[in-house]
Amino acid sequence: MMFHWVKDLYRLVIDRPLKPGSTLLGRYRINEVLGMGSYGITYAALDADSRKTVAVKQLRKTKSWTKSGQQSFEREKEILEQLNHPAIPSVHQSWQDECGRFIVMDYVSGQTFEDLIFQEGIRYSEIEALEIFKEVLGIVSSMHQKGVIHRDLRIPNIISAHGKLHIIDFGLACGLSGDHEHPQKRMKVNLMREVSVKSDFYALGHFLLFLLYSGYEPVTKKEKSWDEELSLDPEVRSLIRRLLQIDESFKSAKEIMAVAQKLT
Repeated sequence: MMFHWVKDLYRLVIDRPLKPGSTLLGRYRINEVLGMGSYGITYAALDADSRKTVAVKQLRKTKSWTKSGQQSFEREKEILEQLNHPAIPSVHQSWQDECGRFIVMDYVSGQTFEDLIFQEGIRYSEIEALEIFKEVLGIVSSMHQKGVIHRDLRIPNIISAHGKLHIIDFGLACGLSGDHEHPQKRMKVNLMREVSVKSDFYALGHFLLFLLYSGYEPVTKKEKSWDEELSLDPEVRSLIRRLLQIDESFKSAKEIMAVAQKLT
C-alpha cells in the first residue's frame, strides 16, 4: 500500500502541469489546464501568431520514458492528421524539446455532454437523444471508413459547440490494421477497449443511455437495470441491446444508421 502511495506521489510531482502564463516556442501562452488523461495533459493556450485559442497536448513525462507512451502519443497525432474531419480536431504543429513532447490542435469551444447532463441539467427526449446519437454515429462512421476506431467515446469526449457535435481525445484511438497496432491489443480488455469497431458501438450504446437517463426520475430506491427502469420504444430498446452486445451485435456503422433512421 505504501509503495503505491509513493508511486502516485512521484507521478504527481513529475507530471506536474505547466503553469498558466508559461510560453511554448515563444508562441503558445498557456491559459489553463483542460484535462489530465492517462497519457497526456491538455491545455488551452493563446497562439500569438493567429491570436486564436488552441489546444496543446503534452505527453506526461512519466509516459515519455516508455516506448509505449511515445508510440501512443505519436499515434494520436498521425490519426488526427489522417482523419481530417470538421468534427475532429486538426493538428497544427508538433515538436519535442526539453519540456517534453507536444501537439497543437484545434480548440473546440463548447460543452461536453457530461457538463450538459450533470451540470446544466439538460434533459433529452427519446427523439432528441436519437438525433444526437445519429450525428455522433455519422462522425464515427467516417472514422471507421478510414480504418480508425476511437475506443473512448464517453460523454466527456463528445462536445456540443454552436449547434454541431465534435469528438475529442484520441489518446486511445488506433487503427484496425496491423500498421496501428495498439499496445493493449494482446491484452484481455473490456468491450470498450477492444481493437474492433464493436468497441465504439458498445461505447455509443452507453452514450445513448446517458442521454435517455437524463430525464429519468426514479420511483423507487431499489436499483434496477436500464432495461427495467427506462420506458423505451421496443425498437430503441432493441437498438441499445445490440449496441451493448447483449443481443446480436452490429457489424458496421452503416447498419446501425439504417436502424436509427427508421426510429426517427
